[in-house]
Order: sequence, then C-alpha cells, then structure tokens
Amino acid sequence: QVQLVESGGGLVQAGGSLRLSCAASGRTFSRYAMGWFRQPPGKEREFVATISRSGGSTYYVDSVKERFTISRDNAKNTVYLQMNSLEPEDTAVYYCAGSRGETRVIHTYEYDYWGQGTQVTVSS
Repeated sequence: QVQLVESGGGLVQAGGSLRLSCAASGRTFSRYAMGWFRQPPGKEREFVATISRSGGSTYYVDSVKERFTISRDNAKNTVYLQMNSLEPEDTAVYYCAGSRGETRVIHTYEYDYWGQGTQVTVSS
C-alpha cells in the first residue's frame, strides 16, 4: 500500500510559477512510475506528466511541454512538478498518482494509487 500526499498548490498570477510536491509513504516508491494529473472545474481528470521508476524517462501532454518539469527523488520518496509560465487554463486540482507500469503511463486506469489533490489557481 502506498499513500500519496500532495502539497505546494495555491493562487498565482499568470506567468508565475509553482512547485508541487508529492510525498509517498512506504519503502517501495522506486518501484512505481509516477504521474501528475489535473482536473479543471467542471471537466474530466486529464494527464499532465509522467516519470519512470528511475526518473530517466519523462513524458508530457503537449499543452505543458516547455513549461512544466516532472522530477523525482527516490531517496526522499517524493515526486515534483515544477510549473512555470502558468496560464489561467492551468487552473485545476492537481493529483499525483503511482503506477506499476513502466514508462509513458498516461491513462488514469493505469494508476493504482492517488493522492487527495492540491488546488492550483492561476489568475489573469
């Protein structure tokens, strides 16, 4: 069993930056590919980024490429999402998730564990 706790959300102006963190419990963190998803108001949850177990491979949805960076520190059982040049369209609840998959794990059904989410609001 893995428990995930996100932090770092908040209110930021367009063009600003935020860094989300997701801390995982347990000693098996490095066995999971990790992902970030988001759910804008009134919309479905959508894929944002994923990182492989070792951190050597990453993949992003086109809308955040060049602006967001996913990374992980297996020694700290933590995955991060650095978000730069934020836009109002990035406003959503952001969730981290863990998957037993390998790489490019982009579908919600491929993930076994989910955090409770953290709100990111970008004002124009």
